[in-house]
Amino acid sequence: MKKSKLFAVIGGIGLAVLSIFLISADHIDAPAVQGTTADITDFYAFQGQNTSNFVFIANVQGLLSPGQPTDEAVFDETVLLEFNIDYNNDLNEDLVIQAIKRGDSMYFFGPTAPAFSGEEGTKSTIATSTRRSVKISTRDDVQIAEQDGMKFFAGPREDPFFFDFNQYNAVLSGTASSFNNPGMDTFAGTNVLSVVVEFPKSMLPGGTTGVNQFAPSTPMYNVWVEAKRKQ
Repeated sequence: MKKSKLFAVIGGIGLAVLSIFLISADHIDAPAVQGTTADITDFYAFQGQNTSNFVFIANVQGLLSPGQPTDEAVFDETVLLEFNIDYNNDLNEDLVIQAIKRGDSMYFFGPTAPAFSGEEGTKSTIATSTRRSVKISTRDDVQIAEQDGMKFFAGPREDPFFFDFNQYNAVLSGTASSFNNPGMDTFAGTNVLSVVVEFPKSMLPGGTTGVNQFAPSTPMYNVWVEAKRKQ
C-alpha cells in the first residue's frame, strides 16, 4: 500500500483549532516523514472478536529495535492521529476518531463529525465530543481502558506486518519474477507504537451497499488514517 493516506474498506476538551498539514507514510517509503514521530507504518481496520464491534489500529514510528530504542520511543504531543470514516461512499470523511497524547495518557475523541472534510481534510480541530483516555503502556505496564462501550490502547507492540522487502525490490528491478513462499519477514523482531480503538458498530450510521460486487448487499465503509502535526 503506497499512498499518502493509509486506506481500507470494511464491511458491516473545547474547540482547539490546530494549523495542521497531512503527513503519513507506509513504513520506510516516504522520505519526508521517514524516521519521524509522524511516520505511519500501517493501518488496520477489521471486525472485532466481538462481532458487534469494529477495531481500528494505527501504527507509527516503525523499525524500533527491542530494548532501549523501544523503551525510549514516545508518542508526540504535536501529532494528532485521525481515523477517518466515510459511510456514504463519496470518499469524504463523515466521521472521525481522534487520538492525541497529553502527559502520560492518550486521549480519544469521537466518533464525531469533523470540522473539515474533503479537500480541506488536511486541516483539523480537536473534537468537542466526549473525551476518553488510556494511560500509555510500557513493556512492563500494559493498560487497556474501557469507557462508554469502547476500548483503548496506546503503546509499543511488535510490528505485525509481514513483508519480504528484499524480494519486493528484486521484483521491481526485474531481477525476480515472483515472490518467495513463504518469503522473509523483513520486519520480524522490530516494534512500533500502536494506537488501538475498539467501538460498537452501532456508533456508526449504516454503510453503503452495492460497493463490493462480491457482496453487494453488505454495507461498506471507506476508512483511512492520517497523522497531522500542529504548526
